[in-house]
Amino acid sequence: MGIRFLGIADLAEAPCVAVVVDVMRAFTVAAWAFAQGAEKIVLAESLDEALALKARHPDWVALKDGPPAPGFDTVNSPGLLRSVDVGGRTVVQKTTAGTVGALAVKEAPLVLCASFVVAEATAQLLRTRKSDSVTFVVTGDDGQADEDLACAQYIARRTTEAGTDAAEFLRRAAESRAAAELAQGVRQGVHPDDVALCLEVDRFPFAMVAALEGSLMVLRPRTMPSPADEDPVR
Repeated sequence: MGIRFLGIADLAEAPCVAVVVDVMRAFTVAAWAFAQGAEKIVLAESLDEALALKARHPDWVALKDGPPAPGFDTVNSPGLLRSVDVGGRTVVQKTTAGTVGALAVKEAPLVLCASFVVAEATAQLLRTRKSDSVTFVVTGDDGQADEDLACAQYIARRTTEAGTDAAEFLRRAAESRAAAELAQGVRQGVHPDDVALCLEVDRFPFAMVAALEGSLMVLRPRTMPSPADEDPVR
């Protein structure tokens, strides 16, 4: 399998398979939303689009990066999302990196959105797909965010080596600039548990698949079988 790790700006064309990684915090938040019963997540192009969708669908839950803002129900924090009722609802998500990365590869035949909490399920789906080429989109810090690169490398390794130890990859993520900024309160819209929640490996048994539905890029969960039920990696 040919594997590339690219920043958003380095994407020259739509890859065959794209795995868009945002650990802190977009795709950890998305996974928590699905775990709490969200039906789907619409990835918005802009804050204005997110607000327009919310205006047309008042029962949808709109969230964004940074501090709370009029029109939005909550912010891009897994810790804070735990207290929001998203059961059976559609979530509209707009972030500075993760959603941008997913929209940048919206024409790809398969787009997965990933973080540590869905790492094994994502690797399982990639193993099932058996693609010749996979592009990991490292969304943070213009492709330099070590928490995203570490997670991407971990998932890539798990795709071919199921027994890969997560410890070193988690250490890099825990020591990243994003983790420090969240822990120190540099970023707004943060819960004290956010870093710890972002560093939980394989908390959820589903991968997250994004696809165009009409004009919208929509993220949905795809539950994967237990690793014990899967054929061993050869």
